Amino acid sequence: MARVLVVEDDQFVRSALIRHLTDAGHAVRSVGTALEALREVAQVGFDVVILDLGLPDLDGGEALKMLRGITDIPVIIATARDDEAEIVRLLNDGADDYLTKPFSVEHLSARMTAVLRRSRAGAAGAEPPSRVIQVGGLSIDPLRRQAELDGTALDLTRREFDLLAFLAGRPGVVVSRKELLAEVWQQSYGDDQTIDVHLSWLRRKLGETAAKPRYLHTLRGVGVKLEPPQ
Repeated sequence: MARVLVVEDDQFVRSALIRHLTDAGHAVRSVGTALEALREVAQVGFDVVILDLGLPDLDGGEALKMLRGITDIPVIIATARDDEAEIVRLLNDGADDYLTKPFSVEHLSARMTAVLRRSRAGAAGAEPPSRVIQVGGLSIDPLRRQAELDGTALDLTRREFDLLAFLAGRPGVVVSRKELLAEVWQQSYGDDQTIDVHLSWLRRKLGETAAKPRYLHTLRGVGVKLEPPQ
């Protein structure tokens, strides 16, 4: 069973996908806009996203880039467009697979199985270190993916945890945005705003602000460092 998010504005197609995926034993949630999809992914743990390109509020290609800014879960594009150049662009932008409508549910299920198999194999091969990282009152367990501040558990998204763990593993070291994109987001290039947004969310959960930092310190034009409060 997989936890699936269907992002599709056509109610008929959406209902059909929900029905067939549910019948196949998957846990399915659905939304009709890109912004709803981003909110769902940030709040709920999914195994795979089925993403339509023709969304009413934002082009699916742009939605894909934004999704890749907050998660690395598999994304399968499902659309009526069949332009080869666009398919290549979407795959380069982070899509894991591409299906052209109309397609059978059996075909979608087979693609989902293949994508999830690759994803889980990759996760198993990249198991994080088991040691607990301690920085001041911060305690971070990479293996269990748990973080605490002064003994209180932090409710972090997957990307927030990855960002915190990466910086905490280098206490006092200034890390450039380019390095954060490469190591945390697995991207060679991207928008600095993505990093700034996640740093802002992380600061809020650590009980601090950019103006009054405790753990996260930004050096303008250089990068970010995490160190214990003085």
